[in-house]
Amino acid sequence: MGIKVVIADDQEVVRKGLASLFENADIEIVAEAKTGNEAVSKTLKHKPAVLLMDVMMSETDGLDALEKIRNKAPNVKVVMMSAHDNPTYVARSVALGAEAFLLKDTSGQDIVAAVKRAARGEAAVADTRMIEIKARLATRLDPSEDGVPLTKREYQVLRHLAYGLSNREIGRSLKISIETVKEHVQNILRKLDAADRTEAAVWAVKRGLV
Repeated sequence: MGIKVVIADDQEVVRKGLASLFENADIEIVAEAKTGNEAVSKTLKHKPAVLLMDVMMSETDGLDALEKIRNKAPNVKVVMMSAHDNPTYVARSVALGAEAFLLKDTSGQDIVAAVKRAARGEAAVADTRMIEIKARLATRLDPSEDGVPLTKREYQVLRHLAYGLSNREIGRSLKISIETVKEHVQNILRKLDAADRTEAAVWAVKRGLV
């Protein structure tokens, strides 16, 4: 029996292309979804080994759907796809627990390989953008080395913030409460004399944190 997969993409041509790709790859498509809400409902119904899901979809986008699936079906492996090489999409995918992030121009061979790795519980290949950003988010840099008035944890939260993550996503990524995240964000804004999260994010970008 092949690896059971749910495909979620709002474009029929993409879904058909993936179905064709998986025909002889020992991968069985048990359901297709064209919206984020359908992705959630069909994943919960069919309980696939892997959900292959587009970031940009109607009703509920793929990242919001990913968060819902992580809460309700934590054992399902999720591989995110996008037509856009957007670091915020990648960082949010990392924070929300996706196994891999693929661009839609990824070769068919690599897509099949990513699905099979995810099904086996293996990490994404080492040279992917996801691995790079995941490492950045996990690293606690020492701010004292360049005179930044932040703690190591605040520096780490700032990097998440600069990638555009919400407080909830930061909390999930760092395994801390939303209240703790809010406290860190307030300390960051105060110490950097930043008016809001956007100004703090711009500061982080200029310092090369993302």
